Amino acid sequence: MATCTTTPSSSLMITYAAASTVHAQALTPSVLSFKSNKPTFSINPLALKTSIDRKSGIKWANLCPQRDSKHHVVAAVAAEAEVAEATDENDGVAAEGGTSTAIATAPPKPKKGKAALPLKRDRTRSKRFLEIQKLRETKKEYDLKTAISLLKEMSSTKFVETAEAHFRLNIDPKYNDQQLRATVNLPKGTGQKVKVAVLTQGSYGEKFDEAKNAGADIVGGEDLIEQIKGGFMDFDKLIASPDMMVKVAGLGKILGPRGLMPNPKAGTVTPNIPQAIEEFKKGKVEYRADKTGIVHIPFGKVDFLEDDLLVNLLAAVKSIETNKPKGAKGVYWKSAHICTSMGPSIKLNIREMLDYKPPSNV
Repeated sequence: MATCTTTPSSSLMITYAAASTVHAQALTPSVLSFKSNKPTFSINPLALKTSIDRKSGIKWANLCPQRDSKHHVVAAVAAEAEVAEATDENDGVAAEGGTSTAIATAPPKPKKGKAALPLKRDRTRSKRFLEIQKLRETKKEYDLKTAISLLKEMSSTKFVETAEAHFRLNIDPKYNDQQLRATVNLPKGTGQKVKVAVLTQGSYGEKFDEAKNAGADIVGGEDLIEQIKGGFMDFDKLIASPDMMVKVAGLGKILGPRGLMPNPKAGTVTPNIPQAIEEFKKGKVEYRADKTGIVHIPFGKVDFLEDDLLVNLLAAVKSIETNKPKGAKGVYWKSAHICTSMGPSIKLNIREMLDYKPPSNV
């Protein structure tokens, strides 16, 4: 059988056997020749016989060597072997070159997660941020009063920013004895209006009236649970009585990711609902350590007086120190920073922060 293929080293290569079958239209010349890197040669003569398929009516051409020209067959086979050898060598060189080129030009794999984030030196900052960043020294540790004064000076947005504290602790929350979750009552409040929803038994019972009188914005039972399942989330805190937790457990997938799931550690599961409502309205804040052991706490608004911000910050520090996990070992406090919502961070002197005693008039 004869097959034709193109290669880099020859324009046509014929693999040749005793009998071949090809289409008649593909073989018009009686002499077939092909070129390679070796000297050009030809095979002549070849017998071309046609035949017709009776069933399909297709014409075929049989390419066969003449019986009396065996030396032509031997020459053709030898020439084919020579061309094939040269072709294999060229293909091998081309394959090696192509592989090296492919490796050199292969696009890098896309980065995922934190690796995909731009480096700190490559991040672009706004002109406002770059200007206020000049007000503080990057590696300097400030005392509390100086840091809060600088915090207020750095606020330059069109809205009232929140004052935030970020504490890096020497704990690993993946261990149960090193988890930190608690609440702190900010004496001067958070500066935000907190919308409180209450889940309790009965539609028109005494607990409903107590919650309403204590200042709850939304009070309900099973009807409120159904509304939450339907997507109702118009509240900032959800307080539940202990007898409702069996029914509230089904809301874990909805409330959990939003941080609204009632929890005894957060003070949102309690039999004394009026007291819980009053505390959250006045400025009770829940905090917890994230996966990296960092605690984030808002402690007021930038338009607060400096003394008010100082009192709230000290209350947060004292609460974190009091609720130190049992499994925490070594140095508990690793770093402490404060900042505004849209401003650069200010590093605090940890020793001065822990030993600070506010004046008697504060």
